[in-house]
Amino acid sequence: MRKKETRDIGLVVDDSPETLRMLTDAIEEAGMTVLVARESEYALSIIERVVPDVILMDALMPGTDGFQTCRRLKQNKALAHVPVIFMTGLSDTEHIIQGLEAGGVDYVTKPLVPGELLARIRVHLANARISQSARTALDVFGRFLLAASRTGRILWCTPQAARLLGKAFRDFDTGEYVLPPNVQAWLHQCTAEAASSTPASIDLKADGSSPKLQLLYVGQIGPDENLLRLVEGDLGSDQSVLRQKLLVTEREAEVLLWIARGKSNRDIADILHLSPRTVNKHLEQIYAKLGVENRTSAAALAVRALGVA
Repeated sequence: MRKKETRDIGLVVDDSPETLRMLTDAIEEAGMTVLVARESEYALSIIERVVPDVILMDALMPGTDGFQTCRRLKQNKALAHVPVIFMTGLSDTEHIIQGLEAGGVDYVTKPLVPGELLARIRVHLANARISQSARTALDVFGRFLLAASRTGRILWCTPQAARLLGKAFRDFDTGEYVLPPNVQAWLHQCTAEAASSTPASIDLKADGSSPKLQLLYVGQIGPDENLLRLVEGDLGSDQSVLRQKLLVTEREAEVLLWIARGKSNRDIADILHLSPRTVNKHLEQIYAKLGVENRTSAAALAVRALGVA
């Protein structure tokens, strides 16, 4: 007997009965379950009982507007992965930016075109599932990872990273915490086109006598979502671990460490002030010593040796 598939749940928040009726019909025809709310507070009460898979949010409503409601939703870690699509008759750049900064993933203008809106919903549902699956995997394997916007706001982090940040900063709160100004400036440099000369790590000064923390820039994984790795102690200790556990030379450990951080051969050459040809030579030696055939396998061994996966 074929197992019945679970229906996606969409929450529509709009003060217009006509819009609610039109969207309910269209979304139900697409095979989804629809929840409706005519004002923000009722929407929040629904979400306390049922977590939707996607939220369609009217930007401008009486009382609490959609932007403020979205910010309140994104403060809850359990809801951070739910995509919010704003709906409004306004198309000014100012309002589009306001919606995205509030945590929305998309913006559609009224009058709505059901076919276009459903296509956007499908795309964002798929992206949310991929992102959530990746985060779940990271949580299970114990990586000390987090993601931050270009303005330094922490978007999400694994439990292991949250534990370290909670120890280091008294006011830490996922979804609310903003990284210090010097880290924000570093993030801007990392995401710039000419970022090859930007340091790939930065000290994260903690409160009191907490252990030293450093952030490593891994890469950009979304329009305004940058993946970072949190390291406790000195980066040099990582190289020592690789040398001892994998029996490689100091230079090979340096190259291997940057491979594990997702850097390309050209990036590694720039960072270590080597020629790309020399980096390739080191990689050949690393592959032979580790008994692997490619950089992906070498990176996986390095990550395992460092105890972050």
